[in-house]
Amino acid sequence: MTAGRMFTALSLVAALALVTACGRKSGLDTPYEAAVQARKDAVKAKDPNPPPEPQKPETDKPFILDKLIQ
Repeated sequence: MTAGRMFTALSLVAALALVTACGRKSGLDTPYEAAVQARKDAVKAKDPNPPPEPQKPETDKPFILDKLIQ
């Protein structure tokens, strides 16, 4: 492998690593919170048919994989 190809390959790997680091850094949204925000955005934009008011979940059931993301 020539030096030019090695440089190109390393540049490509560095560019891919940089792109994969992009994203939103914040807490996770629950489906209920996302629905509430979507309704607020639709009302603010004066949408004639906003989504229905979401129902608040009764309880938060723990899931076996919850420990991995906390």
